[in-house]
Amino acid sequence: MSLRGAAGAATAARPRAHRGTIHVEDGLILQHTAAAAQQHILRIAAPRTAQHAQPGSFVHLRCESALPMRRPLSIMRASAEAGWIEVLFKVIGAGTAALSQRRPGETLNLLGPIGQGFTLHPARPRILAIGGGVGIPPMVFLAERLLTDARAAWKPLVLMGSEIPFPFRARPSRMLVPAAPAEAIACMPLLDEWGVPSRLASGAGFAGCFNGYVTELAAHWLAALSDAERAEVEIFACGPTPMLAATAALARRFALPCQVSLEEYMACAVGGCAGCAVEVHTANGRAMKRVCVDGPVFEAQSVFQ
Repeated sequence: MSLRGAAGAATAARPRAHRGTIHVEDGLILQHTAAAAQQHILRIAAPRTAQHAQPGSFVHLRCESALPMRRPLSIMRASAEAGWIEVLFKVIGAGTAALSQRRPGETLNLLGPIGQGFTLHPARPRILAIGGGVGIPPMVFLAERLLTDARAAWKPLVLMGSEIPFPFRARPSRMLVPAAPAEAIACMPLLDEWGVPSRLASGAGFAGCFNGYVTELAAHWLAALSDAERAEVEIFACGPTPMLAATAALARRFALPCQVSLEEYMACAVGGCAGCAVEVHTANGRAMKRVCVDGPVFEAQSVFQ
């Protein structure tokens, strides 16, 4: 057998963790909500995907039959009982433009759920979730999952940053965040209703928002904690690459564990093409990992050094 053949046989012999867990289904659009700045939220009946979705996982949607390439979208919410998922997207090209025209009652073919999600550690119950722009959805899903996770007395704080209007109508929070700057009072109403504190950051001058980067808001909050409180913190983040790099630097500064969900262009999204591969640092040296099925969630320090 050739070396290539031997390598192929060895690869085939190893079980693939994602095989048998990704479903193909025609999802019925239940709700389409348009928000500011060409942002949209779709609620889709997709029972098999909803049953297995985890915070950090995503779906690969066919936006329109005439467009051959699917689009990867993070899952923002999922109800296993009711059999639906929600996704948030912003119109940035032909695919998302077509998706923005889809209406309730229509069907969307999707693959999902895909990817390795966030891992919660009960020993660190003080969750700091940081979402930037279209990286907000996984943080909402993570917060929702904490509501039913009885392994710890979770103490989450969700921080969101955006330079365009947020995809919801912000309002002053009814929940106190003692270590937050006094001017930062705006929240995501849905999280307030769940009893999960949240705060918003932007450089665009939106009322009630922290004036600056969301990572600067996070640093302000972390610095105000006691050593004992900080020892309970783990950071979870999703957003543009510069924000994730800044989050990783923040985690190093405060010596905190940090998980990041990467955003990459994807073709197949099931690990076949390796077009979304990124370099990560492992115990055995550098390696190339596929964001779609090896991630999208990675330890921050393995990606940003």
